[in-house]
Amino acid sequence: MKKVILCMGALVVLLASCESEVANSEKETLDAQEQDVIINMDDFSLYVADDDLTGKVAGNAEKCVSMKNLEYRLAKDKGLSQRMYDIEYQVRKAIAEKGNGRGRPGGGGGTPPIYEGAITIPVVVNILERFSGEVTQAQITSQIRVLNEDFNNNNANTGNVPSEFAGLVADVAVNFVTATVNRKVDGRASWGSNDAMKDPSQGGIAPTDPTTNLNIWVCEIGGGILGYAQFPGGADATDGVVIGTDFFGENAAGGIYGKGRTGTHEVGHWLNLRHIWGDGRCNRDDYVADTPKSDQANYNCPNYPTVHCRSNDMTMNYMDYVQDDCMYMFSNGQRDRMRALFVANGPREGFVN
Repeated sequence: MKKVILCMGALVVLLASCESEVANSEKETLDAQEQDVIINMDDFSLYVADDDLTGKVAGNAEKCVSMKNLEYRLAKDKGLSQRMYDIEYQVRKAIAEKGNGRGRPGGGGGTPPIYEGAITIPVVVNILERFSGEVTQAQITSQIRVLNEDFNNNNANTGNVPSEFAGLVADVAVNFVTATVNRKVDGRASWGSNDAMKDPSQGGIAPTDPTTNLNIWVCEIGGGILGYAQFPGGADATDGVVIGTDFFGENAAGGIYGKGRTGTHEVGHWLNLRHIWGDGRCNRDDYVADTPKSDQANYNCPNYPTVHCRSNDMTMNYMDYVQDDCMYMFSNGQRDRMRALFVANGPREGFVN
């Protein structure tokens, strides 16, 4: 009997020792993973070459002046640069941790660094029209539909993605619903790109709680500008997207840019995506690992392959400047970059908590 008891005691000690070793091993693995995440911010910049601030004119349409608006905001808000740096650091850290297996089954446990839950974004449409009814309900309805198609990989043209990029096509899995529509008649011909449309003291419409709503302003921006957006980190009073009247939703007046994809492009900026060519030369990046380097925007409907910086451009990406019918994908890397904003303490967490 004594031998049996002694043997059982030894077995208990052995099991306890094994459990301790396993626990320590798991902790060491997790600690090693955390130590392996080295975030290099040397390439991060908020400024671009002067010729990239113009928004890149295509014909009579200046596609996007988000970077020009950012320059304006950086000059007015001295804390903006640090806030955007901090957001970029957290996004890169989240993507690196995902690459290390953090938050995956068998990958160390813990909270996933990239938000993987359902995301539904209420949209407040703020319309500043020159006459009552200038912006139609059909435009509003079609814009929401196009956003849902594009952010859920349901664009009918996605089958045209060349095989080189086919494995990179992402379902961002973000949905949009109309929350409310605010209308105001104002006869001015141009609101400009310095956010006057968002300021009631200048005749604009103030945003509706931007921590839980995407505000889209629809107005005549002027200068042939299609739209612009505020990147995460900016002031709540100006947070959101601006789209020119002709380019909001499906609208024949928008021509080749009248299929609602200015909205997709600008919401991409609002969710922290840069232009796919990085707003610079070959050494300037869009901070997404699976998009090719390029040194310029593409227009119209380019042939594949279109080569810049010794690689084929992903011209069909929503963050390029091609016409609406010829943009039809986000990449997996862009998906992670956008979804990283929705984690706890992230700049867009209010939409999921």
